[in-house]
This record gives sequence, C-alpha cells and structure tokens, in this order.
Amino acid sequence: MLDPGVLSNIILILTGFAAAFVAALWLSLIFWTYRDIRQRTRDPLVHILATLVAAVLFLPGVLIYLILRPSHTLEEEYQRSLEEEALLQTIEETPQCPGCGRKVMLDWVVCPSCYTRLRKRCHQCGRLMELAWNICPYCGTAVPGARRENITLDEALQTTLINEEPPSVESSS
Repeated sequence: MLDPGVLSNIILILTGFAAAFVAALWLSLIFWTYRDIRQRTRDPLVHILATLVAAVLFLPGVLIYLILRPSHTLEEEYQRSLEEEALLQTIEETPQCPGCGRKVMLDWVVCPSCYTRLRKRCHQCGRLMELAWNICPYCGTAVPGARRENITLDEALQTTLINEEPPSVESSS
C-alpha cells in the first residue's frame, strides 16, 4: 500500500502542475486576446476592454470575446478595399462612346451604334490616335493641317516651300 505521506506529496505535485497549467492557459488567453484584437481594430479602448474581459472572466470571457470580436482583421479589410478599388478601376477604364454612351473597344475608329468618330489614323505609320492629338505619339509625325506651337519663321517658311508645288512652266511653241 501507499504511504499517506507519499500519496499526499503526489497529489500536491499534481495539483501544482494543474495550477501552473491553468495559470499558463489564463495568461496565454489574455495575451492571445490582446494580440487578436490589435489585428482587428485600431481603437485602444476596445483593446483594453477585450483584454479585461478575457482576464476577469477567463474561459467565459474568451468565449464572449470570440462572439463579439470583429469578423475581419484590418489586413483582410485592406485587401478587400484594394480588390473593390481594382474592380471599380477596371469598370471605369472601359471606354464609352461620347455620342451614345455605349461601351466601345480601344481599337475602334467609329462607334458601331451611332457612327460617332472615335479615333483617327496617323498618315505616316497608320496607328490609331485620339482625335485631339496633333502629333502621332508613335512616329512623331504632325497631323496635316494642325497648328504648330513655338515654330520659328525659318521652319514655317521651309514647310510652306516644301508643301507648295513649283509653278508649271508652259512652253510656247
């Protein structure tokens, strides 16, 4: 049979381990609650209240915290807002016809619904340009008839002389 003194010591040791386990569990749940609520809100008052509920009420307090805590972390909310912003941007980037408001493709020259002219082709390289552009961004060719800014007199005379045809000489026979 076991000696009552040895049995008393074994029970005392097991009680000590159980008490240490419960204390470690209590402290770890307090610490976990504090870290979790910091990831879910920026409000310091909510941080303190959630930690106090877990500290004072122990397991029921953690259960109450799990029921009342925000469902998403700040990181998840941030990711969701980025996704929504990206979706809105793709919707806004879809070009619309200025005439009828229907969606058009970027490579269309004319709206197929209302026949509004959407873009023009460069005379030099043939690539599509916006109607308001006076110079092709792809090859640098000026649109014929476009007004040029900051041009010198010599440049204006050169382009005028190049564009004019030489007078035809008729022979009198």
